Amino acid sequence: MPIYEFVCEDCGRRQAFLLLSGWESNLQCRVCGSNRLKRLVSRIRVSLSEETRMERMADPHRWGDVDEENPRCMAKFMKRMGEELGEDLGDDFHKMVEDLEAGSPLSEDDGGGDE
Repeated sequence: MPIYEFVCEDCGRRQAFLLLSGWESNLQCRVCGSNRLKRLVSRIRVSLSEETRMERMADPHRWGDVDEENPRCMAKFMKRMGEELGEDLGDDFHKMVEDLEAGSPLSEDDGGGDE
């Protein structure tokens, strides 16, 4: 599907649009309504099936660098897992990752060990 990214030259927001030929001239910024949008060169996205995502998560080579004793390393691991799942895991998950990034170990209530 032809999905293209644009940046609004007035408000600076990036947005993605599904475009069919000839529609580019009719675009408007969803935030400020401006029609001054500049097309960006964007990364290619590949949609993976749920089965493929689960297989990738189970591959020990992808997760072998995890140091369970290092809160920041665990935060990085949890972010990668969340990205692989492709779903929003909620505010509690994001709060736990922020705490780990700040260097706080997980408490027993958070699902951590014997701390």
